[in-house]
Amino acid sequence: MQQALQRLGPCSLCWGKQWGVSGAILRGQRRTIYSETGVWERDYKAETRSKVETWWRPRIKEQWCKASETDKSRPKFYMLSMFPYPSGKLHMGHVRVYTISDTIAHFQRMRGNQVLNPMGWDAFGLPAENAAIERGLDPEEWTKSNIAHMREQLNSLGLCFNWDREITTCQPDYYKWTQYLFVKLFEAGLAYQKEALVNWDPVDQTVLADEQVDENGCSWRSGAKVEQKYLKQWFIKTTHYAKPLLDALADLPEWYGVKGMQANWIGECTGCFFDFHLKVNGKVAGEKLSAYTFTPEAVYGATHLSILPSHRLLHGNSPLKETLQKDFIAGKDCLTSVIAVNLLTGLEIPVTISAKLKFEGHLDTTIGIPDTSPDDSAVARSLGLACLQVLETLPDGTEKLVHSGEFTGLDRRAAFNAITQKAREKSVGGYLTSSKLRDWLVSRQRYWGTPIPIMHCQSCGTLPVPTEDLPVLLPKAGSFTGKGASPLAVASHWFTCTCPQCRGPARRETDTMDTFVDSAWYYFRYTDPHNAQRPFDRVLADHWMPVDLYIGGKEHAVMHLYYARFFSHFCKDQNLVKHREPFHKLLVQGLIKGQTFRLAESGQFLKREEIDFSGTEPVHADSKKALQVTWEKMSKSKHNGIDPEEVVKQYGIDTVRLYILYAAPPEQDILWDVKTDAIPGVLRWQSRLWTLMTKFIDARNSGILPSPDLLSKKEKTEAKKIWDNKNYALSQVTNHFTEDFLLNAAISRLMGLTNTLSQASQRVVLHSPEFEEALATLCVMAAPMAPHLASELWRGLSQVQNKQASCWQWDCDVLLQPWPSVDPEYLQQPDTVEVTVRINNKACGSVSVPQQVARNAEEVRELVLRSELGTTHLHNRTIKKAILSPRTALINFLVEE
Repeated sequence: MQQALQRLGPCSLCWGKQWGVSGAILRGQRRTIYSETGVWERDYKAETRSKVETWWRPRIKEQWCKASETDKSRPKFYMLSMFPYPSGKLHMGHVRVYTISDTIAHFQRMRGNQVLNPMGWDAFGLPAENAAIERGLDPEEWTKSNIAHMREQLNSLGLCFNWDREITTCQPDYYKWTQYLFVKLFEAGLAYQKEALVNWDPVDQTVLADEQVDENGCSWRSGAKVEQKYLKQWFIKTTHYAKPLLDALADLPEWYGVKGMQANWIGECTGCFFDFHLKVNGKVAGEKLSAYTFTPEAVYGATHLSILPSHRLLHGNSPLKETLQKDFIAGKDCLTSVIAVNLLTGLEIPVTISAKLKFEGHLDTTIGIPDTSPDDSAVARSLGLACLQVLETLPDGTEKLVHSGEFTGLDRRAAFNAITQKAREKSVGGYLTSSKLRDWLVSRQRYWGTPIPIMHCQSCGTLPVPTEDLPVLLPKAGSFTGKGASPLAVASHWFTCTCPQCRGPARRETDTMDTFVDSAWYYFRYTDPHNAQRPFDRVLADHWMPVDLYIGGKEHAVMHLYYARFFSHFCKDQNLVKHREPFHKLLVQGLIKGQTFRLAESGQFLKREEIDFSGTEPVHADSKKALQVTWEKMSKSKHNGIDPEEVVKQYGIDTVRLYILYAAPPEQDILWDVKTDAIPGVLRWQSRLWTLMTKFIDARNSGILPSPDLLSKKEKTEAKKIWDNKNYALSQVTNHFTEDFLLNAAISRLMGLTNTLSQASQRVVLHSPEFEEALATLCVMAAPMAPHLASELWRGLSQVQNKQASCWQWDCDVLLQPWPSVDPEYLQQPDTVEVTVRINNKACGSVSVPQQVARNAEEVRELVLRSELGTTHLHNRTIKKAILSPRTALINFLVEE
């Protein structure tokens, strides 16, 4: 036998025909598995489970790799899960999202699709820099080491990714193209600089990220009270795409509430910004300002441009700061000597400082138009500004424009469209957006990020790095102190450069990009990850895009998705891709929460070893004080995390997979508690599957040839019910995999089918082709969720003698089987089903119910109660419970006697 196995090779995909084994069943104590010895172990104990997973894990991986070669004759399915930050260790949230994606990827490949399920690393970010500051580690080496460890962890979980497409955002072969896309944005006028507030540590003299400011507003390092300071920052004009991004949501399928979140984030796009140049004493001041109006059609009636008292022009480094501050009086609308020139109309209006401390949404600059706003009219009157009527109401109630230049005479809606279009054509605004949406601030004063590919020349101004000179490489960093300027800002050998236009001295931009930029286009790179000539080949991107199913955490349901959608829309406009929207279906999974124990007085989180669990309620082991017990997102600081490696070691890969899939629907949170029914439930189900296969192997090894003709009428009725249950389970599980992704419900349905098969009589097990077919179908349906167990079960099933089912590829492993289809005869069944009615376990007749509701307990209950039988036997009786059988057409009413 061992020689046969060696000839076969350890990673064979198709194996059965040349492996003639007896199918004996082991009854001794030594645990073994059929795939190794050809002898079936009767019990599925921990040792057997471990052997099964050890044997099958590398073979399943090889199957995936061999089947992942491009085959454009098959339909594509792009399965994408959000890539992780390489923190160094997987947490249970990672395990959940990648278990879901792996399960669906296996299912889609069994459906005959060419599946792309890639993995990579969102590898830039603050933790690497903090590690450098705290422990003197090189950010690059720290990140590489973490990636290697986490890749090993993912492999140990038996997850099947297309590792040949792995990407790492901190590698030059990736961030070169992040820089390339930034240059494209700059050339399109969508990337720009202006002053914005940052968190400033006055002691360490450095910029802090939001995460480095504690709940008291103090620096994480120095403890100093953090100040707000204006610095020049890079922005991307995502507001230019607000209306298209909002409108495109209507064409997407339901995103489990996320479409609503996206729409709310964007807001109602009813107004727009117009650009202005500012002047003082007739001279251009070198400042450009964008101001918002809800009524762009009335822009010719503008009387003033209003800014808030907190505006950057009053507090930053603007040359107009002193002039504006002289004119400012707190609490009053102030007319200033600064003039704003509308770049669309050419009209000049004064800048005013508002008495208000806040405008609607996030606005800090608005256009005052008295003809459409009572508030603006009151300000104009109080400041003595002449108002111009630009809207005239006709007798029929329609409004048209007057005193509006070339747009005079248009009705209001036509004027709205014409004026905003003209502004867009002249690149002076006109893009519809909301008052709550802001442009994307993308610059960070940090080292470990993608360098912004911009140069500053005193003669030529701000210029992009020529694309042939990309990537702008990060220099090797010296020591990190967390004090003073970013390491890039003091690396003179790096930031000193030559202007590509005048060849004079220039200075590189020393800010790096927000990591959200790296992850805003990574789904494109997976389609062509090794391309050295462009970010991706359009043919390949158009083949794979859009992503068919995108899976990730709730916390990324707004910003990341918004930025990713923006980049995709932009790439479409740049003719880089065919599709505008990057993701078709979206699955947002909930958190895995652990129990936290906290002292009420101090709020201190306790470790489990500091807690006394011996009483009815947990208390502090030392003080015996009562504790606050809550469920919260797993965190090291809260001592409520679970190490995935320890859990897998204790329960096995398939058990952890099944627990994660079964404990709750994907979008709901899981409260991790192994004492609940979920872990014991999935352990029992695996054992029952194994017992069921053992029962079948026993029957087929009994020496009696299977013959359906030997079944009695009652046994044939039993076989028919098995056939019904198989088809029903198959239709439901397939729907859960393709439509609602309720994988917990899919497992419940498979457990129900397992119950049906477990109750089959011995003669039905031996002689019924329906039983064999249902058992095979059960194994195939379980395979995406419990691939190791299902692979071993299939190996045992495929080797029994005298099989009656011929529709399977018995010489290939279970994950290489085609996903089964519901039998056509099942779909052609009668429209109604006769449901037997019992009252307190006594039969009293039957009621016809529609086939489509025959499995719905509430529907069947109501139909019975409204029927003649229900009126006769159940009228005015107190019904304690109605139980609909999951296996047969029967409902039992429990009533008070």
